[in-house]
Amino acid sequence: MAAGRTEGRHDQARGLDERQPLDALKVLADGQKAAAAVVDGALADIAAAARLAADALLSGGRLVYVGAGSSGLMAMADALELPGTYGIPRDRIVILLAGGAASLEDLAGGYEDDRALAVGDAETADIDAKDCVIAVSASGSTPYALAIAAYAKGKGAKVVAMANNPGAALFDGADVSILLQTPPEVISGSTRMGAGTAQKIAFNMFSTLVGILLGHVHDGHMVNLKADNIKLKGRACRIVSDISGVGLDEAERLLTRSEGSVKEAVLLAAGVPDVSAAKAALTRSGQSLRRALKALG
Repeated sequence: MAAGRTEGRHDQARGLDERQPLDALKVLADGQKAAAAVVDGALADIAAAARLAADALLSGGRLVYVGAGSSGLMAMADALELPGTYGIPRDRIVILLAGGAASLEDLAGGYEDDRALAVGDAETADIDAKDCVIAVSASGSTPYALAIAAYAKGKGAKVVAMANNPGAALFDGADVSILLQTPPEVISGSTRMGAGTAQKIAFNMFSTLVGILLGHVHDGHMVNLKADNIKLKGRACRIVSDISGVGLDEAERLLTRSEGSVKEAVLLAAGVPDVSAAKAALTRSGQSLRRALKALG
């Protein structure tokens, strides 16, 4: 088997086990910084991927995150945050992690080689042409990710491929390819380190831009958050207060009227007569709070 860049030897790795702990950590820290730096070269592709994902959601489709091992965990972490942070309904987010729940207790490697398992997972998820599939693999050759990407493409779904090796097989046929060309790992092949760091940053940027494109961000505020605990209810109050200029007590009262909807509470503060009118204003604006506020004059 040909070894990709992710299996290469790091030039500072020789004698690592003989170094003093702080010296070893310095090498590891430098490796993480170098990995993070490569994301800048992928910004245009991350933007294109976010546009595909947002369009899929706007058209009634779903985001399907696909991965195995450490890369799958990066994908899953991003997917799980979307409902709470941006209010995207849970049934519009699908997570296909090789091995499923079993992998959350034992991240066994065999699942990632099982193409039949991958196809079965894709069939169970009922991937179709409205969906956008985001498949990630550090090597870009993981059979599980490749099989689901091919299945999705065959169903007419949009496919975003993220990998850390140039020329990765996962890029073949993808609508958008995100290459995160990280250096060889300090611990050779341990892609939970540099490759995983770059993937996490790219996923953070991807999903945040999706939220922005959907109209769920206003001046850096997550205005479509799901406030389902004390901390987030307090945050929702502060967001309404900051955007509208009302006090926190009034913000809380408006959020009660709007059943927790930050966007609707802000519109109520701006003079919209009732929740129904606020909902209608948001529908007309495509769920953009900014456009809805501008329309009020």
